Amino acid sequence: MSEQQNGPTTRRVSARVGAIAESATLAVDARAKALKAAGRPVIGFGAGEPDFPTPDYVVQAAAAACADPVNHRYTPAGGLPELKAAIVAKTERDSGYAVAPEQVLVTNGGKQAVYEAFATLLDPGDEVLLPAPYWTTYPEAIRLAGGVPVEVLAGTEAGYLVDVEALEAARTPRTKVLLFCSPSNPTGAVYPPEQVQAIGEWAARHGLWVVTDEIYEHLLYDGAQAPSMPVLVPELADRTLVLNGVAKTYAMTGWRVGWLIGPRDVVRAATNLQSHLTSNVANVSQRAAVAALEGPLDAVAAMREAFDRRRRTIVSMLSEAPGVVCPTPQGAFYVYPDVRGVLGRTIRGRTPTTSAELAEVVLEEVEVAVVPGEAFGPSGWLRLSYALGDEDLAEGVGRLVGLLREAT
Repeated sequence: MSEQQNGPTTRRVSARVGAIAESATLAVDARAKALKAAGRPVIGFGAGEPDFPTPDYVVQAAAAACADPVNHRYTPAGGLPELKAAIVAKTERDSGYAVAPEQVLVTNGGKQAVYEAFATLLDPGDEVLLPAPYWTTYPEAIRLAGGVPVEVLAGTEAGYLVDVEALEAARTPRTKVLLFCSPSNPTGAVYPPEQVQAIGEWAARHGLWVVTDEIYEHLLYDGAQAPSMPVLVPELADRTLVLNGVAKTYAMTGWRVGWLIGPRDVVRAATNLQSHLTSNVANVSQRAAVAALEGPLDAVAAMREAFDRRRRTIVSMLSEAPGVVCPTPQGAFYVYPDVRGVLGRTIRGRTPTTSAELAEVVLEEVEVAVVPGEAFGPSGWLRLSYALGDEDLAEGVGRLVGLLREAT
C-alpha cells in the first residue's frame, strides 16, 4: 500500500523511530543464543556482559527489599535519596569528584542516561563530536534527540585515541557536545591523563559540553588510569555530564540501574523528562545498587583479575592469525582486532570484502559470533568481548584463528 493517500500520510512508523538501527551487539548476542538453543555449538563474543553472577550481598539486599512494602510504591522520579547519597559518596571515593545529590539522576540503565543526556542538551541540528570507533547506541541516541553525530576516526595506528587536532578539524559553528568514553567500548582503549586533560581544556576553551561515559572505570589493566575529565579540568564541570552505572563493575547488567551527574539545571530538566518516560527506576534494583556501591570491592577485584587473564589470552591468540592486527586493550573487556588484512582473501570458497561479510563467514563456517566494525564505525574491524568463560574463549578464538589461517 502506498504511504500517501488522499489526505494525511499513512506512514505506520514515524520516520524518526523508523530510522533507528537495531542494536548490533544485542542482535549478534540474540542470534548466537538462538542458534545455541537449537543445538548448534555456537560461541558468542557479542554481548558486553560479565559472565559472573551478581555478588551475593547485592542479591540478598534485593531479596530483603522485595519484602518491604515501601518498595511496592512509587518513589521520586530522580532516584531514591539513599541511592543518590551512595552515588555521591562513590563518585568522590573513586574519582575525587565532589557533587551534591541534586546533581544526580538515577536512570533505567546506562542507555537511558545516554538518551536523556542528549535529549536534554540538544536542539535540532546541533552537532556532537563522536570519536570512532564508538559504542553503537551513541549515534542513535544523538539522532533521536535531533542532533547530528560527527564521527572523528582514530584507527589502529592511533591506538583508537582521538587527539585535539582531529577534534578541532571536525569542529564547526554547530558543534555543541563532545562525547568521551574511556575506557572505551568497543576498543578497550584508555586515554592517558595528559590527553584527557588536553581534550578537556580544548572543550572548555570552545565552550563545548562534554558527555563522558565512565561505565568501565574499574576495569583497568597494566597500571592504566582513567581520571574523570571534570576533575582534571575543573572549569569544565559546569558543562559536563558524567554517565555511569552498576552494570559492568558489579555484573548487574539485568538490574538496569545507571545514573547521570551534571549541573543542577540540566539534571532537573532531565528528571522532568524521566518523570514522563518511566517514573522511577524499579525500587528493588535501586536498593540492590545501594548495596553494591556501599559494599566492598573484593568481588570487583576478582572479576577484574579474570578479565585480565582472558585479555592476555585473547590478544595472544588473535595475534597469531595471519592478516590480523590486535592492539592490547588497557580497559573494559573487549578487543578490537584490525582484520583489513584478511578482507579480499578467499576462505572456504567465499571472499568477504567487508567486516560484516567476514563476521557472517565466521558464524556460518565455525559457529563463532563476533560483531563487525560497521556497528561501531568503518568496516575493517571486529569486536570480541572476553567477558565469557576461559574454556569457551579459548575454543571460540581457536576456531576463528584456524579459519583465518585458511585464507588465501
